[in-house]
Amino acid sequence: MKHPTAPEPLIFEISRPGRCAVALPKLDVPPADLPHDLLRDDLRLPEVSEVDLIRHYIRLSQMNYGVDTGFYPLGSCTMKYNPKINEEMARLPGFVHLHPYQDEETVQGALALMYFLQEFLKEIGGFAAVSLQPAAGAHGELTGVLMMRAWQCDRGEGHRDIILVPDSAHGTNPASTTMSGLKVVEVPSDDRGNVDLKALEAACREYRDRLVGMMLTNPNTLGLFDEHLEEICALVHEHGGLMYGDGANMNALLGIARPGELGFDVLHYNLHKTFSTPHGGGGPGSGPVGVSATLADFLPSPIVVVDPQRSTENSPFFTFYNPPKSIGRVKAFYGHFGIMVRAYTYIRMMGPEGLRQVAEDAVLNANYLKSRIQHVYHVPYNRTCMHEFVCEGRFADAPDVRALDISKRLIDYGFHPPTNYFPLIVHEALMIEPTETESKETLDAFADALLRIAEEARTNPQLLHEAPHNAPVRRLDEVRAAKELILRWESPK
Repeated sequence: MKHPTAPEPLIFEISRPGRCAVALPKLDVPPADLPHDLLRDDLRLPEVSEVDLIRHYIRLSQMNYGVDTGFYPLGSCTMKYNPKINEEMARLPGFVHLHPYQDEETVQGALALMYFLQEFLKEIGGFAAVSLQPAAGAHGELTGVLMMRAWQCDRGEGHRDIILVPDSAHGTNPASTTMSGLKVVEVPSDDRGNVDLKALEAACREYRDRLVGMMLTNPNTLGLFDEHLEEICALVHEHGGLMYGDGANMNALLGIARPGELGFDVLHYNLHKTFSTPHGGGGPGSGPVGVSATLADFLPSPIVVVDPQRSTENSPFFTFYNPPKSIGRVKAFYGHFGIMVRAYTYIRMMGPEGLRQVAEDAVLNANYLKSRIQHVYHVPYNRTCMHEFVCEGRFADAPDVRALDISKRLIDYGFHPPTNYFPLIVHEALMIEPTETESKETLDAFADALLRIAEEARTNPQLLHEAPHNAPVRRLDEVRAAKELILRWESPK
């Protein structure tokens, strides 16, 4: 229905005056004028039929690339296939129609799911307690650092203000530190991709009285398990600090190693990565944090516990609990519940043996893929990798070709590109994570494409410079696009 004073709309390709994509029923109430501040005379909308509208949006959806349509080797993101049973469980009416203000007596099923998910994550990570509240991985980081700071303040060490961060860390680590009011000190890597122990020792000595702790991703962003992890944790603890574990790469450790037993005091889990929830494009996410007994009293509130007073032998009663020294809420209500349902389903479906196989297959796939291409693509830290590896997207005999050219050309072969230019300590980095859900045939096809692209770089570099050639959108000026946003389409006049 058009506002009577609105001008005729621009003709958007197939738009014609009088066409309508929806048939509204006759009014059974008196008509009322819309508030004037909701009307825009300059808002010109196309007039199209229902079939035109449906075809338009279906066509757009078919241009999208997702893990359900193809291989998604986006390093550090764990873009694994998401079993559809997870989605079915999250859409159960008893979960979908809940409201966070309901009485506890009416949501015992949901609280039970949250309680047992906390217990699963405690067991998987080797921690004393878990909070499900943080809404994403970076949010979990912020929560962890705030707890570390609160612990230091609680023991009379509020002057401490330094967090050590490796030079291979995710960019969110220094961001979370800064948002917590603390300062970052970078620690370099050694020639095997580990934290440089001598540099760490020097930093611990220099900041002995100011050290809050260290943030460490393990396996790190090079896809490598730090060979000095126990020494690192001991050094930081010796100098009065706590160890924060970035759990972004937990997919390599499931059922094999437990961070809490390796020396970490707090770690966030990415439910949307490790435990198989569709993500990308900014969400959805969930970043629960697990903590040692040292930090259990500082967890964000509330967490779910069993109330012994209202429980019976065969029927536990679940309720919320506020830890005595809690840093408070970090999110409205109780976290992203729909993501919890998906993660719970995934863990129950896999079981302990299945989770371990996830990690084993993820590591196997990454090492197989690395072995297929490392004779052509230089791997600067060429050790047995974990779930991912980083190679260089450059060739001595094709000096004008860069990692970006290789990634754009991969689109022509039907593959989503890997992560580019990260970590920063590798020149022209291509960060590749196949995950455990991909078959050998898919990995071989991807490796073959990378090897063909390497040959094209030598024989026809311009082909790579102008790629992609057969995508819905050709190569964009990404720097300009970030600065000069065009957020709507306008018909040519």
